Amino acid sequence: MLETVRSHARSYFEDAPAAHDWHHVERVETIAETLLERHPERADDHVVKLAVYLHDIGREREDRGEVDCHAEWGADEAGRILADVGAADETIECVRHCVRAHRYSNDVEPTTLEAALVADADNLDALGAVGIGRVFAHGAVVGSPLYDPAVPLEADESAAGTTQYNHLHKKILTLPERMYTDVGRELADDRAAFVRAYVDRFEREIDGER
Repeated sequence: MLETVRSHARSYFEDAPAAHDWHHVERVETIAETLLERHPERADDHVVKLAVYLHDIGREREDRGEVDCHAEWGADEAGRILADVGAADETIECVRHCVRAHRYSNDVEPTTLEAALVADADNLDALGAVGIGRVFAHGAVVGSPLYDPAVPLEADESAAGTTQYNHLHKKILTLPERMYTDVGRELADDRAAFVRAYVDRFEREIDGER
């Protein structure tokens, strides 16, 4: 079942931009495996992997304006996919919850360990060197400026940041606070330290320092 669902999920990413492409899913899968290995409490790795494969199948539709929330749409679509391959009802509901709860900006909190691990794995891929690259890749797609001195961070009232630089502060550097597991927090702190070092260098460069 895992390989069948994985193959089917991949078809939803054929034209996906770099920030949310299939390579993102593969990285989240690898991170989730690390979390599963290091977490003291055993989780259902079958549910976690299915949820990882399916968590962003609606992302491109949301980016095109076809759906309001890729997590909600993705949860429904994931349920259909899993039903088609004969998954048990309990598995379907567990995976659907993971997909709904993975999103940073909605109000759905993980109520299972599996959902917490998927959310942590997804957020960890938004941190560190890869996370910085994803910020700039996504910013280029949506047309947000890299940096704008006319929109300083303290005056930016947007939720996610008007510029890519502001986004690093408003979302990316807040991710360690949103981790649900101890191992997720440990990995997030290390990756966030790299982002802070990058931001410090960025600020010195835009100020003309050498």
